[in-house]
Amino acid sequence: MTELVEQLQGARSAAEQRLARHLLDFPTVYVVHKGAAAGRYEVYVGETSDIRSRTVQHLRADILVREDWKGLADAPDAQMYVIGHEHFTKSMTLDVENRLMHWLKGSDAVVRLHNRKHNPQNDYYSRDLLDETFRDAWNQLRGHDRHLFPTEKIVRESALFKASPFHKLTQQQLAAKARIHDAIVEARASRAMGQLILVEGSAGTGKTVLLSSLFYDLFMEDVARDVMSGLDDLDAWLLVNHDQQLTVYEQIALKLGLARRAGDRVSKPTRFINGRDEDADPVDVVLVDEAHLLWTQGKQSYRGTNQLADLRRRARVVVAIFDPQQMVATNQYWEPDQLRELRDGATQVIELDEQMRMTSSEATYLWVRHLVDDRRVDEIPDDPDYDVKVFDDPHALYAAIRAKAADEEHGLSRLTATFDWEFVEKRRVDGKTWDVVIDTFRVPWNLQLDYDAAERRDLRGRSWAERPRSIDEVGSTFTVQGFDLDYAGVIIGPSVTYRDGQIVFDPSASANRNATKRRTLANGTKVAVAEHLLRNELNVLLTRGVRGLYLYAVDRELREALLGAQRSSTCRLS
Repeated sequence: MTELVEQLQGARSAAEQRLARHLLDFPTVYVVHKGAAAGRYEVYVGETSDIRSRTVQHLRADILVREDWKGLADAPDAQMYVIGHEHFTKSMTLDVENRLMHWLKGSDAVVRLHNRKHNPQNDYYSRDLLDETFRDAWNQLRGHDRHLFPTEKIVRESALFKASPFHKLTQQQLAAKARIHDAIVEARASRAMGQLILVEGSAGTGKTVLLSSLFYDLFMEDVARDVMSGLDDLDAWLLVNHDQQLTVYEQIALKLGLARRAGDRVSKPTRFINGRDEDADPVDVVLVDEAHLLWTQGKQSYRGTNQLADLRRRARVVVAIFDPQQMVATNQYWEPDQLRELRDGATQVIELDEQMRMTSSEATYLWVRHLVDDRRVDEIPDDPDYDVKVFDDPHALYAAIRAKAADEEHGLSRLTATFDWEFVEKRRVDGKTWDVVIDTFRVPWNLQLDYDAAERRDLRGRSWAERPRSIDEVGSTFTVQGFDLDYAGVIIGPSVTYRDGQIVFDPSASANRNATKRRTLANGTKVAVAEHLLRNELNVLLTRGVRGLYLYAVDRELREALLGAQRSSTCRLS
């Protein structure tokens, strides 16, 4: 650093003097890393108003008290990038720092990100220049190391990027996080038990991003040691009853140093419940993503009758991300009276209602809602920002999704289907795959393709949709629930029909036994809840697309109704 400073201070040309001024006199952002030779990077991102004194502080003081900086300073391959720009102000460098952390979380090469803070800024006079300035910096960094700094498309397709705690929260999310934080502090002070905070909202309203941000705030080291915050020595856990989402959270925890190994602080609910007696000291906080997937009856190694109730008996505060319209199995079902009691008994119910996934107009969003909630097929709205397209052939739908997936201008696009074709996790006796079959159309269900050892190593920690060869499979709620797709292709199977001007669900045509078997109610009677659950399954699939939704319906009458809704829109536009 001393040699660099002396070189910059001795600059002669106008360009060199301008560079020296931007690096030495302006606020800067810096990236320090080690591990390039092995392709497994440990990274620190920071910002400062004085890069000289900040670097000296890291190398002389921080190495004595911080293991991360000692490791970086001692590494023979450690490198440091310093980023300066004429547009940089203190507010912008904080935003650039935050966005660098966000994007680096989406880099497969990064195994550990050592930062301890994130400071997204509100509005400031040069904020409209942030996107252009950041992309310029990122592309220049790519020129130095394309492995550490991948393309924007690769970053944005990463499930870790989409669930990152470094997203800039909306005012609604910030207000919700503040309420949750205050409730946690109050519960710790009063030593209350079983406080429940329900965070509700339809698909795409930013529930997971809120929980991820809260997860990071509760776990990061400097907050955990801050007695003034009321969160010192916090015993907190994050649980999710979905294998793909669990993988994402484990990777977030490992990359950010919030856990030393998988299963530490991030777990599935059954494992957490079985590992803690309800008479033992309670944990402080349990965060539950996709809480609508918690079991409400015994299953396999879970011997209880309601996982959410069992969690409340083991924690001072439970924060549950909950959307009843995404329950997809009988063992997740809540009776209407039970739902009312749950909400009435909650310490707080927080509602998120800003649609943050679909880039559609309000009219297009309502078209999807009317299709699912009201079971009617309206005319498809004209929407320049969101592409709804209906196909009369599954081959054409699949070809369109494959084209979107191959297009560098678009993000992750995959084909999905309602669970109307046989699939079990155990391989078939004949060695073949479980397939979605419609006449001559035959494509395997998700998670069946074989990978060699090297591929499995590269794919470790990736969700189904992130695997390149998942374009050769059909996804389901088991692999895409809770995730975004740029363009979502949905095969609406024979369990969804159209009769007398209304969508009708046919449980006899579904292969999802977890949705079609009868449910024993609290009063002991057994009832069929399949129509309710099949509607929820359709809801999950139709709300994955960020920029588009491509549809094919197996039922002839439903297909004709959807094609008619598309033709009506086309005729009106012409």
